[in-house]
Amino acid sequence: MAIGLKAPFLLDPEVVFLNHGSFGACPAPVFDRYQDWQRRLERQPVVFLDPDRGYAAWMAETRAALSAEIGARADDIVGFANATSALNAVARSLPLNPGDEILTTNHEYAALEKTWAFVTARTGARVVTAEVPLPLTDAAAFTAALTDRMTDRTRVLFLSHITSPTALYFPIEAAVAEARARGIRTVIDGAHTPGHVPLDLEALGADFYAGNCHKWLLTPKGAGFLHARPEHQPMLNPLVISHGWEPDRSAPGPFGGTAFVDAMEFQGTRDPAAWLSVPEALAFRAGQDWAAIARACRDMATATGDRLAARTGLAPLSSPEFRAPQMVAMPVPPCDPMWLKDALYDRYAIEIPVLNWKEHSIVRLSVQCYNTQDEMELLLDALGEILSLPVAA
Repeated sequence: MAIGLKAPFLLDPEVVFLNHGSFGACPAPVFDRYQDWQRRLERQPVVFLDPDRGYAAWMAETRAALSAEIGARADDIVGFANATSALNAVARSLPLNPGDEILTTNHEYAALEKTWAFVTARTGARVVTAEVPLPLTDAAAFTAALTDRMTDRTRVLFLSHITSPTALYFPIEAAVAEARARGIRTVIDGAHTPGHVPLDLEALGADFYAGNCHKWLLTPKGAGFLHARPEHQPMLNPLVISHGWEPDRSAPGPFGGTAFVDAMEFQGTRDPAAWLSVPEALAFRAGQDWAAIARACRDMATATGDRLAARTGLAPLSSPEFRAPQMVAMPVPPCDPMWLKDALYDRYAIEIPVLNWKEHSIVRLSVQCYNTQDEMELLLDALGEILSLPVAA
């Protein structure tokens, strides 16, 4: 299927936008719905934000729509502004003590590395980092890298489902199952997964899973979620204690939801429009042949990464099955990442992230429905010219 579905999007037409993975992009029909919610809020804010006059029901409708998309019960989901906020609520609620261990990998998002540093400084727990073997070509090797570092002090397994710096699609299922069998709480950063890869959170069985809707699900910025298994919900404290919190976490919440839902969702005055727009984003995707679009994006991303690897002579970070379908981390010769990022933008109007990760310099390509093959050709030509790469055979 041809992609290049640019018309519904609000992106600057003068910019080649190859960075959907950072903050996403929202189609105009979804953005219109978002603004409609905001206008309704401003028209009569007292009525709008009254749980008994529509607000609680609207929040529940979003949870129900999202639950069908991610394979979870609606009462086990709450809305957050983003995955980082949701994961902070989890990390700061876990009962950790001096000497306890949080097992993670060397591919995690920098903001969450800081979250765990904050938590360990206050609890005396420590982070243990497993090195994921590269190139990642075997699920068993990934699982072994984690299980080999599990000890009787391991209390938490924290993993990205799709990694931010390296765009790897981790095969987390076996590690999650092993951790839960050992009584280790599993916390998953799924910032890049909703709308990007199929999700069945009930089947996965992670204790806590956070995701963003404003990336690959195409909602406005500020829509994320936390999923928590029912047995762990009473331990979670909201980041803000407000009207939705009650001391008895086993009783129903004060606004008709569970104690978990009400404590997390009713935290003072806020604009919920992005969260309430999730059903519209799901409807937009359903109105397209999204499976075919996703396949076309995956094929374009894979082919572009492979073509650049042929020119640089640098091996990919994984075999194809462990790459995020629509996002690929492409190694390039060592460089100053800001210099290369600025050169791509200033000379070619290409918006794309460039970073140094461990010993790798990486250009991280995201391909979404609005991108085209001509843009892939421009990127390859631009990198070839700026980095003086050999001409493709």
